[in-house]
Amino acid sequence: MRTLAWLVLSLFLPLGSQAQQLGPEDLVKKVTTEVLEAIKSDQDLQAGDRRKSLALAEQKVLPHVDFREAAQLAVGKSWWSATPAQKERLVTEFRTMLVRIYSNAIDVYRGQTMRVLPVRMAPADTEVTVRNQYLRQGRPPVMVEYAMRKTPEGWKIYDVVIEGVSLVLTYRSEFEAISRQSGIEGLIRRMAEKNA
Repeated sequence: MRTLAWLVLSLFLPLGSQAQQLGPEDLVKKVTTEVLEAIKSDQDLQAGDRRKSLALAEQKVLPHVDFREAAQLAVGKSWWSATPAQKERLVTEFRTMLVRIYSNAIDVYRGQTMRVLPVRMAPADTEVTVRNQYLRQGRPPVMVEYAMRKTPEGWKIYDVVIEGVSLVLTYRSEFEAISRQSGIEGLIRRMAEKNA
């Protein structure tokens, strides 16, 4: 579940000022199409080349994810007791963890297509959910929802919900249990161990 969720985040690549001009639905459509085509045409990615997968994650995932907001939501109540330095370390470790998960799961998208469902939003809205269906012949569609927020840098993702399960809330229960038992430093240490 987590692997698919963060792989889904990989479908957002930097489009420069054009990306900032696109609405969330158009951004998802354009980027998803381009990324699926890149995966389909790259033998190394299809074969699971870790180096290329990491490069793809760095290039395409990071510009469109609000890692601070995602980490804050995933850490839950413990976030508020963390020092500013601890918060930065939490964001860094969370980002590293998600990039690692993505790079290990690139093969999930082989042979898939997608359909972005229409988004209902007013022009002044700054938060929206973009719903996608990932389609593979002979299998039921997988529903993926991107919780997005408009920022000065453009639309950013802060959560992914796959088949009704939130990635952030899934991590939250794990992170809160660790921080209750070992404190914020223990949580940072555990995240760093997973990333090693």
